[in-house]
Amino acid sequence: MIQLFKLALRNLGRNRRRSFFSALALGIGLALLMLMAAFVEGEMGSAIDLAIRLQSGHLQVRAASYDETKGSLKWQDLIENPEQLAAQVAALPQVRVATPRLFASGFVAVRDSSTGVRVWGIDPASPANEPYRQGLLSGEFLKADDRQGILIGLSLADRLKLKPGDTLTLSINTSSGDIVEQPFTVRGIFTTGTASFDRVTVLLPLSKAQTMAQAENHASTIFILLSDKSQADAVAQAIQTPNYKVLTWLEMNELIMQTEEMASGYMVFLYLIVLVITATVTMNALIMAVFERTREIGILAAIGMKGRRIMAMFLAESTLLATGGIILGILLGLLIVGYFTRYGFYIGEFGINTFYIANRIYTKLTVEDTLNLVALSFIITLLAGVYPALMAARMEPVEALRGGE
Repeated sequence: MIQLFKLALRNLGRNRRRSFFSALALGIGLALLMLMAAFVEGEMGSAIDLAIRLQSGHLQVRAASYDETKGSLKWQDLIENPEQLAAQVAALPQVRVATPRLFASGFVAVRDSSTGVRVWGIDPASPANEPYRQGLLSGEFLKADDRQGILIGLSLADRLKLKPGDTLTLSINTSSGDIVEQPFTVRGIFTTGTASFDRVTVLLPLSKAQTMAQAENHASTIFILLSDKSQADAVAQAIQTPNYKVLTWLEMNELIMQTEEMASGYMVFLYLIVLVITATVTMNALIMAVFERTREIGILAAIGMKGRRIMAMFLAESTLLATGGIILGILLGLLIVGYFTRYGFYIGEFGINTFYIANRIYTKLTVEDTLNLVALSFIITLLAGVYPALMAARMEPVEALRGGE
């Protein structure tokens, strides 16, 4: 076996340039696949993480009749005494934070410009607001007793040309179906790195949002973050009550999970297409080697070398090309993926209200994806070498000697 690979290495060395570029083609293909896999892994992981941190949490407790798509503010659709329920949930050992939030729809107006927004009433002191506190670009964060202040996203501020200290008019739907409006002072401008969120979300202290929406001591949901998201089902079972429903992050982010499954399916086809194209280069190189060495193959067959031995010789060459290409691909792929893991892809303002996509995607390459791609590349390259090997093995000695003249 060792002698066979030594012979295969010598044969590949006859045309080093062709052998190098054949291996390089496979290497570039593998590096591209590693980048694609890392991008998908990073994007989907980012989308789930953003959805949990910004909107769904790991769990939410809602009134049984609450419909998120309608955003009802009727008292029967809201949670009464939400601070009390949040304190009870927060006492569970698996829970990191539980805080009430009130959601309402409205629009803001500045001079001749206006746009629809989602109004979030939050407890400013809650650790659940760290994405907004850490993303504060200018101004100051809200205080619980602030009756005139509002926090807005960067995209909304840019659109309406607002800065801290400016005044805007907020109109909001109330629990009675009326619309009330009030001037607010922009206390600060935040960014979550997700334009689709920052463009439509404004934050108010919970007590002020309750007063303005005429919700009294009610909230839309109890937003819950866990120390370990795998405990979501267990915690949900622990806090089930007849009057409320408990939703896990998987249930609330079903669209993202379905999209991830579809993306994984499509990526398999893309992987195969790229690898088939690159493997074709290897196959062509070996076919050319067969034609160039027709007389040599005839001599080997004439002196008694079995067809399976000749076939094994060309498969050994295919194995060496695959090994060299994979080593090049891993090195090149790690360099490229490493760069985008650090600096990311800037993709701009994408995403919808229920599917947040960060403005910049950072790649994430897993060991599992790498091993799968390496194995797939190796197998397809070996399969590409089967046809040239069969060609060589099936040559008749007399015809091969005549063909080499």
